Amino acid sequence: MTTEKESASKPLDFIRQIITEDLASGKHQTIVTRFPPEPNGFLHIGHAKSICLNFGVAVENNATCHLRFDDTNPDKESTEYVESIKRDVRWLGFDWGPHLYYASDYFDQLHDFAIELIKIGKAYVCHLSGEETRAYRGTLTEPGKESPYRHRTVEENLALFVQMRNGDFEEGTCVLRAKIDMASPNIVLRDPVLYRILKSSHHRTGDKWCIYPMYDFTHCLSDMLEGITHSLCTLEFENNRALYDWVLDTLHTPNHPRQIEFARLNINYTVTSKRKLLQLVTEGHVSGWDDPRMLTISGLRRRGYTPAAIRSFCSTIGIGKRESWIDMGVLENAVRDDLNQAARRVFGVLDPLKIVITNYPEGQTEEVIAQNHPQNPAMGERLVPFSREVYIEQSDFMENAPKKFFRLSVGREVRLRYAYLITCQEVIKDDQGKVVELRCTYDPASQGGSAPDGRKVKGTIHWVSAPHVLRAEVRLYDRLFTAEYPDADKEKSFKDFLNPDSLTALADCMLEPGLAQAHSDDRFQFERLGYFCLDPVASTPEKPVFNRIVTLRDSWAKLNESHE
Repeated sequence: MTTEKESASKPLDFIRQIITEDLASGKHQTIVTRFPPEPNGFLHIGHAKSICLNFGVAVENNATCHLRFDDTNPDKESTEYVESIKRDVRWLGFDWGPHLYYASDYFDQLHDFAIELIKIGKAYVCHLSGEETRAYRGTLTEPGKESPYRHRTVEENLALFVQMRNGDFEEGTCVLRAKIDMASPNIVLRDPVLYRILKSSHHRTGDKWCIYPMYDFTHCLSDMLEGITHSLCTLEFENNRALYDWVLDTLHTPNHPRQIEFARLNINYTVTSKRKLLQLVTEGHVSGWDDPRMLTISGLRRRGYTPAAIRSFCSTIGIGKRESWIDMGVLENAVRDDLNQAARRVFGVLDPLKIVITNYPEGQTEEVIAQNHPQNPAMGERLVPFSREVYIEQSDFMENAPKKFFRLSVGREVRLRYAYLITCQEVIKDDQGKVVELRCTYDPASQGGSAPDGRKVKGTIHWVSAPHVLRAEVRLYDRLFTAEYPDADKEKSFKDFLNPDSLTALADCMLEPGLAQAHSDDRFQFERLGYFCLDPVASTPEKPVFNRIVTLRDSWAKLNESHE
């Protein structure tokens, strides 16, 4: 659940200001919000913003937020999506309690509301084809034309709607439309469709219905039936607010929720269109909806992002009225800030180079004391095995090193963190001239990494004991797209900008042995390398797989600076 600190730290944005004023004026004694996803795909980071807003303002006001599935399109919806959405909302730290609803709960009532509109002359059955309907609708500068079926009698429309309900017409042959104004400057009000024929089985109602209400007709009435006070949605529904209000006003409903629009979340180097995310999955560009490169909530969870980091990110970017773009680095920094405080420090070597400490006793093992978090002593200490043979990173050795290279080189001394000072004496190469092993000596009096005579040693590197390593695969994830705005180029597909280096799998990494007890909920900082977690899907006891959650620093920011 969200903490009091998180709730109190959120700014009083324009939506919260409206809610505060409505409560202060007595317009509402309490508030009721809702998060209304369509169960036709997995949720993504943009939905997280809406979840944090709708559930967040409810938490802040000791009020209620409903989870409602707007399941009006059986062709694209499934129970799998329903369950994934419930799992994602819970994981983010929110609870709808007993307030779980479905638009399909209201199908009978919605049908009755449609009949009422027909009876008062505000809806009619139209037999124009889809193409004809679009042509009749007009443009932004030209009014639409009335359908030739617009002036049917109430009795005719009632009879035809019964036939639609009974399945007497085929899909696409007719629809029920609202009778509003074909000359309205708002095209949404030019006799929008209220019901269409879909002879498809619904994941909850089965084959009871062959006509299904449209989203705009369903949404406002569902809000009304549930007693929603503030219907918060993204700016793409701004023009639809007129229809939202028209339906409720025309039917003289007992209460009228207020729709308020806010800017959706746009993040660079990604796409959040459900259609495009589905393409990435079905065409095999990613391994699934939970691929750690996807900004779906399930993908972020598998990668190792934390609920607290995502909530902090949503709080940081705030709620505005204008569309804007958020840099991916803002999200990644929120993750770094959270993990920097909470992640236990460990040793992992991703590109191993073997060291033999020639003057260390053969067959001997000792345990050195390592801090789990140098800035937080309360997280305690651990014992790490040390032996004659250890692995370090290839990048921590340079045979012909420049003066300012403070890591290991021939004749140079470095500190093995928490262990000893070592000096490289000899380099072993293979037939191709590649360095495969280093022969070093250690100072037995430097236990803990401190020189007994006070000499200065600038370099400190991490390591793992060779006989004790946990061998693992480590997956390094980068941004899925190379272009900052993959959708922007109208001449190309967004898929043309897929990053070929978005996943690098390192098959034989060496990790400290304590990580054999890691759980998928644990988060670690591999010292000097980044933040990592056990992959809950790909890992097996025989071959653990760790995901890099995020690097220690924003490497993309540095890359962009270098191109300026």
